[in-house]
Amino acid sequence: MTVWDGLTGQADAIAIFRAAAERPADGDPEARAGSAMTHAWLITGPPGSGRSNLAFAFATALLSPGTEAGDENARRLVDARTHPDLTVLSTEGVIIKMDAVKEAVKRSQYSPSVGRYRVVVVEDADRMVERTSNVLLKALEEPPERTVWILCAPSEADLLPTIRSRVRSVRLRVPSVDDVAELLVARDGVDRATAERAAREAQSHIGMARRLATNPEARARREETLRAALGIRGVSAAVNAAARLLAIAGDDAKAITLERDAAEREGVLRSLGVEPGQSVPPGLRGQIKALEDDQKRRATRSLRDGIDRILVDLTSLYRDVIMVQLGRETSVINRELLTEVRAAGAVCAPAATLFTLDAIAQARQRIESNVAPALALEAMLVSAIRR
Repeated sequence: MTVWDGLTGQADAIAIFRAAAERPADGDPEARAGSAMTHAWLITGPPGSGRSNLAFAFATALLSPGTEAGDENARRLVDARTHPDLTVLSTEGVIIKMDAVKEAVKRSQYSPSVGRYRVVVVEDADRMVERTSNVLLKALEEPPERTVWILCAPSEADLLPTIRSRVRSVRLRVPSVDDVAELLVARDGVDRATAERAAREAQSHIGMARRLATNPEARARREETLRAALGIRGVSAAVNAAARLLAIAGDDAKAITLERDAAEREGVLRSLGVEPGQSVPPGLRGQIKALEDDQKRRATRSLRDGIDRILVDLTSLYRDVIMVQLGRETSVINRELLTEVRAAGAVCAPAATLFTLDAIAQARQRIESNVAPALALEAMLVSAIRR
C-alpha cells in the first residue's frame, strides 16, 4: 500500500506529485536540474475534493527516506502530525492568525532532521488576510534549499497575485459520485446503497459524504432542511423556516464541536494536575480561559460552515427543481424527494427558480460579509415562496 492509495478521482494530480517526489540519483546534477520538484506548491479545488489529503500524501512521500511511495513509519508520523520535519499551519477559527504564520515561517528556516525535506503544509490558505499573506510571501521569495511549502485553497483567486506567481499550481477536479461511493465502501465499510446516496447528496464532497453515510442524525437534519424550504407558502413561513434552518445549523455545529470541546478541556485539566470536579486554581485560570476562547472561535466557524452547508444543499434542491422543469429528471440529485420536487416545479416558471438560486448565492455572499445570518436567510427564503 502506498500513500496515494487512499486518494480518489485525482489521477492526473497524483501523477504530478509522484513525479515531483521521485528522488534524483545522488551526485547527478542533471537529474536534479530536470526534476519536477519545486519549493512551493498550491493545491486548488472545490471543497471536498481532497486538497488536504493530497497535500499530506505528498508530504509523506517527501519525508519518507525510501521511495516516493512513502514508508509506514513516515505515514504514521504524518497522520499524527508529529513528524519532526513537518509543520502544519491550519485554523479552526475564521482566519489564520499572523502569529501562527510567523511561527511557521521561522520553522521553515530549519534544516530537515530526519527526512529529505522540511515540509510546511498550509491548510485553508485562503483564510489569511492580506497582512498575514505578506508575511508568508517573504518566506516564499527566499526559501531555504530543502524546505517545501504546500498551500491548499479553493481557487488561485483566493490568494494574492504575488503568492500565486511563486508557487506551482495543481488543480483538482470534482471526483465522480461513483468514485466517492467506492471510497466509502472500501474505507468505512458502508453498504453500497447508503454510500451512493451519501456521495450523491454531498455532491461528491468526500468529507460530507462520509458524514452523511455514517451519521443518521446528519442525514435527518439535511432532509428536514430541504422539506422546510419546500413547504414555504408565505412570508411568515419564510421567517419561521429561516429560524429553523439557523437552529439546524447550530445543532449540526454543536454535534461536531461539543464532544471535542469536553475532551479538550478534560485533557488540559489533567495535564495541569486538576482532578475531575476540583475547582481550577487562580493561577491556572488564564490557560483555561485561552482554551475556551479558542473553542468559541471554533464554534463560530463551525456555525458558519453549517449555514454554508445548508445553502449548498438548498442550491442542489432548486437545481433539481429547474432540472425537472426542463425535463431532465435523470440528473436529479435529491431523488428521494422527487415527488416534492415535481410539485414545486409545477407551481412556478423556471425563471422564478433561477431567481431563487441567485438569492441563495447572494445569501452566501452576505453571510461571508458578516451580515446577520438570520436576516440573510429570511431574505433568501422569501424568494422561495411557492403558492
